[in-house]
Order: sequence, then C-alpha cells, then structure tokens
Amino acid sequence: MISPKKSGEYISSHAINVKIKLDGINKLANLLCDELKNGKLSPSNFSQTELHPNSNDPWALDWILVVDTLNYCFWHVENEIGWKVDGYSGYFALCAAINRAMKNNIKILDPKFYSVITTDELSKILKSDTDVNIPLLTERVECLHEVGNVLLEKYDGSFEKLVKEANGSCEKLTQLIVDNFKCFRDESQYNGKSVSFYKRAQILVGDIWSCFENKGLGHFKDINKITMFADYRVPQALVYLDCLEYSDTLLKKLEENTLLRNGEADEVEIRGCSIHAVEIMKEHILKKLPEYEINSILIDHFLWDFRRKHAQDIMEKKIPFHKTLCIYY
Repeated sequence: MISPKKSGEYISSHAINVKIKLDGINKLANLLCDELKNGKLSPSNFSQTELHPNSNDPWALDWILVVDTLNYCFWHVENEIGWKVDGYSGYFALCAAINRAMKNNIKILDPKFYSVITTDELSKILKSDTDVNIPLLTERVECLHEVGNVLLEKYDGSFEKLVKEANGSCEKLTQLIVDNFKCFRDESQYNGKSVSFYKRAQILVGDIWSCFENKGLGHFKDINKITMFADYRVPQALVYLDCLEYSDTLLKKLEENTLLRNGEADEVEIRGCSIHAVEIMKEHILKKLPEYEINSILIDHFLWDFRRKHAQDIMEKKIPFHKTLCIYY
C-alpha cells in the first residue's frame, strides 16, 4: 500500500478526467505566501472557533477522536435543506451536537459508553434542527462501536496511550490509527495499484497537531508527511481557484448529481489529484519562503475555510462537488 502522498502523485500521472493546472496552483501558492507572512496560516486557527476545544481542556483528545470518528458525509444536494444543529451545518453541526451532548451530561467521550451506544441514543445526540437526519446513522454507530471496543481491549480505554505509542511521529500515528480501526482504512484500487487517502486518519492527526499547536501530545517531528484531507469540498475549492479541471464527461456527471461510488475511477482521480495539487503548492511555497513553516494541513484549512466563505459565489458559478455516500469523508 503506497502512502497518500505517493498515491496522489501516481493517480494524477494516470488521471483521465481530472487535470492539475499548474498556473492556478502557482497563483494560489503566491497568495498563500502572503497569508503565511501576515500570520493568517497558523495551527492556532483551530481554536479560533468556539466549537473546538483547546489544549487546556482535559477532554480535548477524546473529543477530537469522537468527532473525527463521525466526521464524514454531511453533504446534501444544492438548494435542498440539510442536517443542522444549533444553526450550524456540516462538520460544525457535528461539533455542536457533541458539545450539546456533553452539556447534557451524556458520556459521549467515554469509550465504555460509545462502544455500546444504540442507534436511538446516537440519533438523539445528533438530532437536527430540521426534518433532515444525518446521513449514514447506522454506519456512524458501527464506527463508534469499533473505535470504543478497540480502545477498551488494547489501550485500557485511553486514546492518549495510542497517541503516545507513536513517539511524536505523525506517520506512525496515522499507521496506528489505520491498523487499529478498520473504519479509518480509506484505501482503493486504481489502475492496477493499491492507493490510500486516509482522510479521516490524517485529519485526526492534524486536529491533534492543531489543537495542541504542535506542542506536547500534538508535537510531531514529521508533520510534513501529512497530505491534505481528500474530501468532497476542498476539491470543489480547487476547481473554483483554477487549480483543478474536470473533463466535460465528469463535469456533466457532477452537474446531474450522479452519485460516484467510493473507489470508482472518477472519484479516485478527484481525490488523488487534489492531494497532488496541494503537494505541488506546498513545495512552491517552501521554495519561495524556506524560513516559514508550511504544511498541507494549513493549506487544507485555508481551502476548506475559503469554500465556506465563498459558498454562494461557488454555487452561482455552478461549480459542483462530487457526491459519494461513504464513511471515509
């Protein structure tokens, strides 16, 4: 199995329906250089939303694990009402739901509780402001059961023990997460090769790094090994910013809201090319500003935030996102 970084490079070199646009990447990289110089690209951005914990919260690590165990598939078709919690949509709605459960003294961060959580219990925890329920509820229950049971059986119910086992290596921690938890094993076959994306495993590591601001439990000496988190929204931002281009055939599929299966060639190409585009961008920035710390996590955070801030404009320009129902992103 090749790493997400090598997978992105391999996929992009064989892709048929997705193309990386170097001019757009260089232009965006120059913009990110400015963001880096003015301090807007920083791991401390994680704590700038009130929904996230900070490193002083004793439960921060467990919160990050539970949230990232459930952090996938929030999308709904454009112009339709989606799942919302306390006025938030998508990932932030999940954060709000977990925080609401904690305020109501539900032991959602305790593996003894969530290893046996029922569908009804999770449904109440994730209750929507709207009539639209969160997608893949049954699968989310199964993910919590798996993660909770592995922690109890192998790590005395302590996620901190698993994190410490990695000895400050994000590469090792990613591998430990993928090896221990099957629901984080985000892999596919493409053009005769086994490829990996590890979106949720890497975002779990990235969130620990961001929350702890690269200190203590969140200090990783090899943080540059992490790639961007290949989901359905960041590729949309990359298309909008002229860093990726879809073929007419693929664009037509996406405009018609055709569901792409997890692992089919078009879906793999979108995710793989997104990874490689961000890696090229990162290298461009490192060459231009070698004295600054930049990694794919920070670029991903910028792109994800950019998509949210410019959601209306992206919708008006009719730039679609690919739609896949799966537990990996």
